[in-house]
Amino acid sequence: MSKKTPPSNPRVTLADIVNLKSDEGAKGSFSQIKDQSSPTLKELTECLSFSPGDGRIWMNDQRMLLLHGSSFGLMRQQIIDSIGYDSARRLFMRVGYKSGARDANLVRQKWPDAEPASIFAAGTQLHSLEGAVQVEPIHFEFDKDKGTYTGEFYWHNSCEAEQHIKSHGVSTQPVCWMEVGYAIGYVSCLLSTLVIFRESECLGMGHSQCKLVGKNANQWPEGERELDFLSEINVDKAITKNADVDVIPPLEPKNESKIIGVSSAFLSAVQALDKVAKTDATVLLTGESGVGKELFASSLHQKSKRREKPFVAFNCAAIPDNLLESELFGVEKGAYTGASHSRAGRFERANGGTLFLDELGTLSMAGQSKLLRALQEKEIERVGGNHPINVDVRVVAATNMQLLDAVKNGEFREDLYFRLNVFPITLPPLRDRRDDIPLLLDYFFHKFCHLHEKHIPGITTKASRALLSYDFPGNIRELQNIVERGVIWTEDNEPIDLHHMFHNESLPEPLLYSVNESGELSSENQTPAFLLEELDAMKQKNFSLDELERTLLFEAVELESGNLSAAARRLGISRAQLAYRLKKFET
Repeated sequence: MSKKTPPSNPRVTLADIVNLKSDEGAKGSFSQIKDQSSPTLKELTECLSFSPGDGRIWMNDQRMLLLHGSSFGLMRQQIIDSIGYDSARRLFMRVGYKSGARDANLVRQKWPDAEPASIFAAGTQLHSLEGAVQVEPIHFEFDKDKGTYTGEFYWHNSCEAEQHIKSHGVSTQPVCWMEVGYAIGYVSCLLSTLVIFRESECLGMGHSQCKLVGKNANQWPEGERELDFLSEINVDKAITKNADVDVIPPLEPKNESKIIGVSSAFLSAVQALDKVAKTDATVLLTGESGVGKELFASSLHQKSKRREKPFVAFNCAAIPDNLLESELFGVEKGAYTGASHSRAGRFERANGGTLFLDELGTLSMAGQSKLLRALQEKEIERVGGNHPINVDVRVVAATNMQLLDAVKNGEFREDLYFRLNVFPITLPPLRDRRDDIPLLLDYFFHKFCHLHEKHIPGITTKASRALLSYDFPGNIRELQNIVERGVIWTEDNEPIDLHHMFHNESLPEPLLYSVNESGELSSENQTPAFLLEELDAMKQKNFSLDELERTLLFEAVELESGNLSAAARRLGISRAQLAYRLKKFET
C-alpha cells in the first residue's frame, strides 16, 4: 500500500501559529514550584467527574471517554494500516495537540491567579491523570516576555508505546505521537509561541522509558518540520481560545442573540434550522418552556434572505381575545371608542420580514380563524377598515403544547395546524443536552459578571457538578436565572458556590463522583472521614457547640497546612465563610 504524506502548507509559518498576548513578566522554572501551590493534584482530580446515571465523564467542562487500552491499540493499528505511517502520525499528533490546548485553557481559566510555574506543571499532572503516561519532570524553565522555553521530562508507562509494540513490535523511531502532540499543544498555548517536543528515548524503541525534550521551534534542527504535522489543524485558533477548543469568548454586544451548543440533540435542531432558513416556508417550533424558541426564531430570521427586514415577535398569550385582532391586524381611526388614530398591526410591521407568534396554542378558536385567513390569503384587514392590505410575511410559530393532541380534543383547528406545520423543529430540553451546560454556564457567567460589574474568579467544582446533575425544569431560562442569582449573591474575588445559586430549588442526590487522593470514586455528599472521627471524640467529651465548631475549623486549617481555600473545600463551605467563622474565635 502506498503511503502518501500530504504536502505541508507553504503559507504556514511560525508567526502564523501564535496570536495570543502573553502575560507581562511571567517566567519561572520547575524549582520554583511550592508544595500545596494551586493547582494541586487534589484540585485537578476534583475537575474529573463521573456521572454513571447518564453515561458521562467530565473533565471540568469537557466530556471525556474511558476507553480500553487494547481498543485504542486496535484503532491505532487500523489507522496506520489504512492511511500509512506518516499520515497516522500526523493525525495522532493533531488529536494530541488539541487535547493539550484544551487542558491548558482549562487550567488557565480555573486558576487565573496561580503561579506561572504551577500552571505549566499542571499539564504534567493532567496528562498523568488522564491515563496516557506517568510524567516525571526533570527540569523546565520559561520566560513569556522573551518567548523562550526549555524542558526535559521522563514518561513512564506510555499507553501509546505499549500498544504500538503489541501491534507492530519494536520501532526504529519514536511512536508516542499523540502524547508529543499533547505536550506541544499545552505548552505552546500557555507560552503563546510554538514549542516543539521530541522524544530522545522511547519505550516503543526498546528503551526503559520515554524521555521528552522541549524547546522553541527555532532551536531545533529542521524546527519547522512539525508544522507539516500540525498544518491541517487551525493551530492559531486553538491557541487563541476560540470555539475550536470549545471556549466561549468574552461577551460582546453582538453575542446577545447567540445560540450555543455542541450536543447532538442541539446540533440536529440547528441543522434543520439551516435547511429551512433560506426558504420562505412556515416553521413551527415546539419544545418545553424556556428552551429558547424565540432565540431560534431570531436566528432563523438572521440566516434568511429577509434579514434586512423587520423581525417582529408577538406573544399570543399576553393579549386578551378582544384586543387580539387589533394587535395582529391593526385598527383604523374611529373603529371603536378610544381609537383616536389609525395604527398598524404586527402583520404590517413585519411586512417583508418575519413574524414570530409565540405561545400559539393559547389562541381562542376565533383568533385561530382570523389567523388562518391571513395565512391563506396573504392579506389582512384592519379593524374598522373596508379594504384588504397585502402583506408579505414569513410566519414562525412556537408552542410548548402538543398541538396534534389539541386538534384531537377539538381545542385547535386542524386546518390551521396543517397550515403551520410545514416545517416542524423540536427544540430539546436542557436535560437532554447536558453536554451544552458547561458552554452555556460559561457564557452566562461572563455575561452577568459584565452586566453587574462583578469581578468573580469562577464557579466552584461542587457548584458546577450540581448544575450538571440538576434536571432544569425551566430549561435554559432557569439556568440563566440561577447563574445571574449566583453572580449577584457572590462578593467580588470570591467564587460562586452552591449556596449562592440554589435557594428554593430541590436538588437531587448527587449523581456525580470524583476521584479522591487514593484513586477511588467518591460522592460529593460524603462527609470527610476526619470530621466523623472528630465528632465522635468530641461527643464523648461533652464539648459545647462553639467548641465543636472551633475545633473542626482549626483542625481543617491545620490538615491543609494553613491553606484556607483547601480547608474550606474540605469543610464544604466557601473561603469567605471560613474566614468569617475563624475571625469569631480570634483572641
